[in-house]
Amino acid sequence: MADSSTQRSDKRKQSLYFPETMLAEIKDEAARLDRSLSWVVQRAWKLARADIRKIPSVNDVGDDNGGE
Repeated sequence: MADSSTQRSDKRKQSLYFPETMLAEIKDEAARLDRSLSWVVQRAWKLARADIRKIPSVNDVGDDNGGE
């Protein structure tokens, strides 16, 4: 049985830091879409997470290439 707390949306606040130009782009897109910054970042994550999971972790880089 799945824990019901994992099924609900977590509304905790979290600070994220973006380069100034990236933040400006996110703000522009949020205004264009008439959405919040949070919504834009969450949608971006949902769309990009499969690609991000393909990036090797720093612990995996070079492990199977004999230290290369």
